[in-house]
Amino acid sequence: MAERAASSRRLEPLRSIDAGVLTIACYEAGPVDGPAVVLLHGFPYDIHSYVDVAPQLAEKGCRVIVPYLRGYGPTRFRDATTPRSGEQAAVGADLIALVDALAIPRAVFAGYDWGGRAACIGAALWPERCTGLVSVNGYLIQDIANALRPASVKQELAYWYQWYFQTERGRAGLAANRREIAKVLWKQWSPNWQFDAETFERTAQAHDNPDYVDVAIHSYRHRYGLAAGDPRYADIQRRLAALPPITVPTVTLDGDTDGVVPATDGTAQAAKFTGPRHHRVVPHAGHNLPQEEPEAFAAAVLELVSR
Repeated sequence: MAERAASSRRLEPLRSIDAGVLTIACYEAGPVDGPAVVLLHGFPYDIHSYVDVAPQLAEKGCRVIVPYLRGYGPTRFRDATTPRSGEQAAVGADLIALVDALAIPRAVFAGYDWGGRAACIGAALWPERCTGLVSVNGYLIQDIANALRPASVKQELAYWYQWYFQTERGRAGLAANRREIAKVLWKQWSPNWQFDAETFERTAQAHDNPDYVDVAIHSYRHRYGLAAGDPRYADIQRRLAALPPITVPTVTLDGDTDGVVPATDGTAQAAKFTGPRHHRVVPHAGHNLPQEEPEAFAAAVLELVSR
């Protein structure tokens, strides 16, 4: 296993890219003429989920782009009047706006949690822009029309934070206690990951973004049909409501100790992947799989780059 990065290491310097409604802060590594890979983080994390993945890919000749999602780190909305939407259509549109702004015709899209959802959306709706997909927890496009169907009691318990965020008390709680909530979720979702205080604080600083609370709350309300979307994304959301299949070459990963989405053999989602797809379960990994088991995540990306 490769040596882990020191907890004080940061992905720097950052570039600022005007892309769609955002000025996106992103880290880049590797040759500009290499095969492009976009690495997308989730909630409540940041670009340092890829602190070990990015250099591995760059060393193999990839052009690696690691953006802060809307509401995280130095990424900002370009217009104060733009709704602070966290809906799935918005994060998918942000991905395509970024590769457009960077003049990247095609890239591997790779991510987990919110970032995995953005990657799935990009692969499903813009397959001509996607050379391959790596997605932790498989097919992540939300079925909002059926979102109020209850899950198992065990799964509902794991989603406590989502129910909390439906309330104004939850909004106030996230605003006041964003670090404490993030730390609790990290520990619940990744029971084998022994992160230290420096590692946590490096990421928690990204949650001080002034739009973090609004974007997160809207995301968790919209996914249950309990908040209206931004009208600019209505057409994308309409297309996503059909739960489109993913046709590009794909690697799906599950961590075998994921505390949010239990690992499976991948067969239940097989119909959603109509192109070549490999599914594997990564031992010892929790929800933040690229930071916990970076070699496994990097290998999945390189499998698609080398096709």
